[in-house]
Amino acid sequence: MDAGTGLPSPETEEAAANPITAREPRIRQQNPYDTPAAAPPGDTRWSSHYDSVCSLLKFYKPTYLVLKDIANSPDTINIRGKAGGACRLMMTFEFVFILHVVKEIMGITYLLCKKLQHKSQDIVNASMDDVATTKRLIQDLRDQGWNKLITDVTSFCSKQGIVVPNMGDLYVDFIRSPENDETTVEHHYKYDIFTVAIDQQLQELNSRFSEQATELLILCTSLDPSDSFSSFNIDNVCSLVSKFYPADFTEQERANLRCQLRHYELDAPSNSRFQNLTSVADLCLRLVETKKVDDYHLIDRLIRLVLTLPVSTATTERAFSAMKLVKTRKRNKMEDGFLRACLVLYIEREMAIKITTDSIIDDFNAVKERAVKLKD
Repeated sequence: MDAGTGLPSPETEEAAANPITAREPRIRQQNPYDTPAAAPPGDTRWSSHYDSVCSLLKFYKPTYLVLKDIANSPDTINIRGKAGGACRLMMTFEFVFILHVVKEIMGITYLLCKKLQHKSQDIVNASMDDVATTKRLIQDLRDQGWNKLITDVTSFCSKQGIVVPNMGDLYVDFIRSPENDETTVEHHYKYDIFTVAIDQQLQELNSRFSEQATELLILCTSLDPSDSFSSFNIDNVCSLVSKFYPADFTEQERANLRCQLRHYELDAPSNSRFQNLTSVADLCLRLVETKKVDDYHLIDRLIRLVLTLPVSTATTERAFSAMKLVKTRKRNKMEDGFLRACLVLYIEREMAIKITTDSIIDDFNAVKERAVKLKD
């Protein structure tokens, strides 16, 4: 706990993210294989999870030995069972197989996730080319990736001393398998795990980036001011309004919007005050700063509507992740007002770190002085 802010310290974050290693600093220090195998616990992006999976595969044996030491140490009685269970799981073919499947899928989606999960991500800057290539590569993995995957898994298991089952044998699951089931081991891993995981990923991508959503994103790019408004297109902007925002503009306003766009097309690219803009958010701010918002009030309205679309999924995910760290079991009675204040400080800690103690004291003093004047 950070005594100055009342928020979780980096050590507290590490404890929440990895209770085994956080509670046993002595073993970690004595471990000769100690390596930065995982990404920072505060980072919840897919890119960090992909790096963690790659690191686990790279340091598989050292990780197993550390868990084995914890499982056999008399000083770790409270977590010995968890460590032992993890050891047994790591030495199974199914665990290694699933780990490789996750690595392949995350490796393909790495670029797209990295772009979409930037905190300041602007929806019109999301590359639709990345979506298309990601879908194509995942489909290629489904159609042609099985042989390479099973070869890599088998080779990895041989190096780690893990028993590889015979793919032609019957797969038996005493809990889930129905009676007289003749599913082979290969069928189970290829279709019940490999194909299902890829199909779920494709379904998610198709759901998030449907034809309607893709068309919306493409039309939104017409408002992108980067490269001196090279993507600007009046017809696309008008189509964006008529197809997706018909309730926000009257018929007369849609006609006036086209007139404003014609003036805007000649004014903005040649105006020195509108140069070097990189996003629609910057354009919205510049319209206000230059008071051009009065001339292009309909364009400003449309821009603000577009900016409500990309409430970044990454920002939302980080807020929920931060909530787990801030509102712990010991602080479960924290009221909403105090929780909101703590979350803002934690999520926006890049800005909060610039706030000095003296400035906080001055602000409290100013509040007290105003209160005294109001009483007088």
